[in-house]
Amino acid sequence: MTDEFFTTASELKTRGEPFAAVTVVRNESPSSGKTGDKAIFGKNGLLAGWIGGGCVYSIAMKEVSDALEDGKTRFVRVSPHPKSDAPSGVKEYKMTCHSGGTVDLFIEPVMPRPHLIVLGKSVIGRALLRIAKAADFSLTIVNDEATHDAFPDADHWQTQFDLSGMAFDDRTFIVVSTQGDHDEQALEAALSVTCRYVGFVGSRKKRDGVFDYLKKKGISEARLKAVHAPVGLDINGKTPEEVAISILAEIIREYRTQDVSKIQFTATKNEPVAEQTPEESGPKRPQIITNPVCGMPISLGMAKYIVETEGEPIYFCCDGCKNKFDAEPEKYG
Repeated sequence: MTDEFFTTASELKTRGEPFAAVTVVRNESPSSGKTGDKAIFGKNGLLAGWIGGGCVYSIAMKEVSDALEDGKTRFVRVSPHPKSDAPSGVKEYKMTCHSGGTVDLFIEPVMPRPHLIVLGKSVIGRALLRIAKAADFSLTIVNDEATHDAFPDADHWQTQFDLSGMAFDDRTFIVVSTQGDHDEQALEAALSVTCRYVGFVGSRKKRDGVFDYLKKKGISEARLKAVHAPVGLDINGKTPEEVAISILAEIIREYRTQDVSKIQFTATKNEPVAEQTPEESGPKRPQIITNPVCGMPISLGMAKYIVETEGEPIYFCCDGCKNKFDAEPEKYG
């Protein structure tokens, strides 16, 4: 079991897929999950290991879904008699399954590394790669001389400004650091994809000239206004390394503080931003429904019983809840 847990975690990290490690840190019999049990959950369910079934699984799945959205750890207690004065930081749920017992879970989300794409081969771009590597970013360098030998700090190398083959999400950041070498082409490529942040290294005069060119190419004023230019926090940096630090500081501030759920990304440079529901714009979540008897969340695929009433399905996590519903269905209508 332990080998499967760590193997799965390693494979997911290598692929850059988000997941959560869930560990039973304490239990009271007769719970099926025992202290030390652990499992890997992806956004759609259990991938490896064991922490218990029934109520515990469904509650873990709900909390994992939330953890993969906000990136925060959580401590969850499932017990027959939850306390109204639970310790700070402990989220309590009622154990409604017949097995009973108490299970304490520690849920730790493991998110993909933020991805920085640097377009260009300037000294500031090179310095930015070195500093971002120390901050554990995944790094891609794009220019006509991009090789491992020329840019050893990068993880990926591409010689063309065409970015269409890359994957982009709310952890992707692009910095155009061409500094006179194909500025317009590089920034146009950066604005043709969906990502969290685009920065342009250059003076205000340079920025205005490049923006005027891109407006004539059909890129909207709104899209250009979203570009961080001049890029970086104003720390009065002079050397390439100091400028790179200011750029990375701005990226980290964006990454750590802004509410991604409120950001709308433009898919292409010429199309308006489409209105999106939270479900469309965020990561896909497993469908969570509520057991009408105990009020517990249930991952849709893990419901033990499904009863149809007046054409509508009702989901139950365990025998006890279904039996209570069967005895008094009108009570839970």
